[in-house]
Amino acid sequence: QSARIQVTYSPTATGLVGGTVGMSSDAPGAAPGLSLSGTGVQAAISVSPSSINFGSMLNGQSKSQPVVITNTGTANLNITQLIANGAGVSISGLTAPLTIAAGQSSTVNVKFAPQTSGSTSGTISVLSNAPNSPASVALSGAGAAATSTLLVSPGSLSFGNVNAGSSANQNITITNTGNSNATISQVSVSGQTFAASGVATPLTLAPAQSATLHVQFRPTTATALSGSIAIVSQSGTTTVVATGTGVQAGLAVSPLSVSFTNVVTSSTNTQQIQISNTGNGSLTISQAYVTGAGFSTTGLSLPLTLAAGQSSSFSVQFTAQSAGNASGTVSLVSNAANSPATVVLSGSATAAKTTLSVNPTSISFGNVNLGSAPTQTLTLTNTGNSNVTISQINVSGAGFMLSGAGVPVTLAPSQSIPVSVEFDPSVAGAVSGNVSVVSNAAGSPAAVALSGTGAA
Repeated sequence: QSARIQVTYSPTATGLVGGTVGMSSDAPGAAPGLSLSGTGVQAAISVSPSSINFGSMLNGQSKSQPVVITNTGTANLNITQLIANGAGVSISGLTAPLTIAAGQSSTVNVKFAPQTSGSTSGTISVLSNAPNSPASVALSGAGAAATSTLLVSPGSLSFGNVNAGSSANQNITITNTGNSNATISQVSVSGQTFAASGVATPLTLAPAQSATLHVQFRPTTATALSGSIAIVSQSGTTTVVATGTGVQAGLAVSPLSVSFTNVVTSSTNTQQIQISNTGNGSLTISQAYVTGAGFSTTGLSLPLTLAAGQSSSFSVQFTAQSAGNASGTVSLVSNAANSPATVVLSGSATAAKTTLSVNPTSISFGNVNLGSAPTQTLTLTNTGNSNVTISQINVSGAGFMLSGAGVPVTLAPSQSIPVSVEFDPSVAGAVSGNVSVVSNAAGSPAAVALSGTGAA
C-alpha cells in the first residue's frame, strides 16, 4: 500500500532555493528523505524612452515616436492594458493583452496630433504583472496655428542717377518668416523702365527659406521715373516702390574743324582738341576713329569717363607724307545722344626746301692801316622751310679771321646768325680771300669773296 504527499513551493523572491522533506516511521532502517529545489522567477518591465517631447507642431499635423517595452525579468510579462492620456495623443502598433517573454521587447507607436493651439501634456500607461506596474511615459508638446508670412526687404528701391540707355540692378530678398509653406503666386512690375527676374511663379518657400528677386532700372530718357514691384502670396500682396532718375551725357567738341597749313613733308604739326561733358550724366568715350592719310591722335586713353561738367583734351597730329592736300576726320563714340561727334580735318603739305642765304656775298675792307683790325658782319639766314645745319665755316686769305660762329649750328626756317669777319693786314699791299659756308642746304658750300689792302 502507498500514500501520496503534496509539496507546495511558493517563492517570495527570485533565485534558486533548496530544501528537504523528512519522514519518520516504525519501519526498520533509516527513514527516507526527499530533497527539494526550485527557482523563483518574476516578470519586470522597462519602457524607453521614459519621456517624449514632440515640440511645437502645426495644428492638424501629426508626429509619431516609438516606445520600446522590454521584459527585463525572468518570467513572462503579461501586459493587460495600454492607456493613452492627453489631448491629441494616441497609440498604435500594439494591442493588449499580450505576453512578452523574458528578455524580449515589443514596440508601441505614440502619435501626437494637436488640433488646437497651446501646450499639451499626457502619459502612456502600461499595465502588467510586473511589480512596478503601471509603467508610464511622460508626454509633452504644443499645437500652433499655421502662419505663412513673407518678409520683403528692402521695402523700397532707389536707383539714383542712371545714364539713359544703360542700366542699374538691385535685389529684393523675400523670406518666409511663418511656420508653414508660403507660395508666391505672382510678381508684377509697373513702370516701363523697371523689370524683375529671378523668381519663377508659382514659387513655394518653406519656413525660413528665402528667394532673391532681381530688379533692373533702364531709363531711356533724362527724367525722374518711378514704378513698383507687387509680390502676391496667400497672405496678401506686398508692394515695393522703385524710383530712379534717367540722366543724359552730352559731348561738346571744340574746335569742330582743324586745319594744318603748309606742313613740310616728313614733319609733324600738332593741334589740341577740347572735349567737355555738357550733360547731367556720366560721359564715357569708348572709341575714337581717325580717317585720312597722315592724321593721328595722341593723349587720348580710352575708355575715358567724364563727370557732368568735366572737360579733357587730346591732340591731333598731321604728318605730311607728300606735297599736296589731305583731308580726314576724328570720330568720338560715346554714350552721349550726339554720338559719334566728328571733327573735320584738313591739311596741306609742301616739299621740304633747305636754302641758305649769305649777305653780303662779298666784303671789301678797302685800305687798312697796318696794326689796325676792322670788322664787318656776315649774316647767314635759313630762307627755306626746313632746318639747315651748318657744319663748317672756313676763311682763307692772309690777315682774314672769323669770330662769333660756333659750328655745327642748326637754323630753323627764317632763323639767322651773324658771323664776324676781321681784316688785320701784316704787310702793305692788296689781299684777297673768301669765306666758305658748308651746310646741308642746296648749293653748298656758299662763298663770300673778301678783299682789302694793307697800307703802311
